[in-house]
Amino acid sequence: MSRYLQLAREALLWKLDGLDEYGIRRPMTPTGTNLLGLVKHTASVEAGYLGDVFGRPFGEPLPWLGPAAEPNADMWATPDESREQVIGLYHRVWAHSDATIAALPLAAVGEVPWWPAPRRRVTLHRILVHIIAETNRHAGHADIVREAVDGAVGLRADNDNMGVTDPTELARHRERLEDAAQRFRG
Repeated sequence: MSRYLQLAREALLWKLDGLDEYGIRRPMTPTGTNLLGLVKHTASVEAGYLGDVFGRPFGEPLPWLGPAAEPNADMWATPDESREQVIGLYHRVWAHSDATIAALPLAAVGEVPWWPAPRRRVTLHRILVHIIAETNRHAGHADIVREAVDGAVGLRADNDNMGVTDPTELARHRERLEDAAQRFRG
């Protein structure tokens, strides 16, 4: 399971490669979704689920999750938070999470205090599945955001995961999809 988590982490971070500061911070959806914010959010979520839930707090303050924080403060990097700081945080969270995974059996029981009472008691196995799904979900968001920023696509540096890569063929494919969609306009 750790391998799948690591692959998802690396896919998410790869989406920042080659972009300038504006490109990684640029809000690309009406809700403000941006690449560096996705990394900050995913690091924060992982720190909680693979830390606090199993009585192994991450050990660094995450003020954007505190009671005085503005809504969605974990979904973007302030001008005072550098790319290096956010990525460094994510790497430290990985190390902490990996230590939790190594120290506990998959059947270890934890408690998610922010979940409804009937569902709070969980196993490490369940939380790993949750975190793998969450990280892949946000890596998928990052795929779409990165494509909107500069057209870059793919799963990983060593696997573009694209059936068609020729720009002319991609344009033709998109035109075909648009034509099909237009047939259903009201």
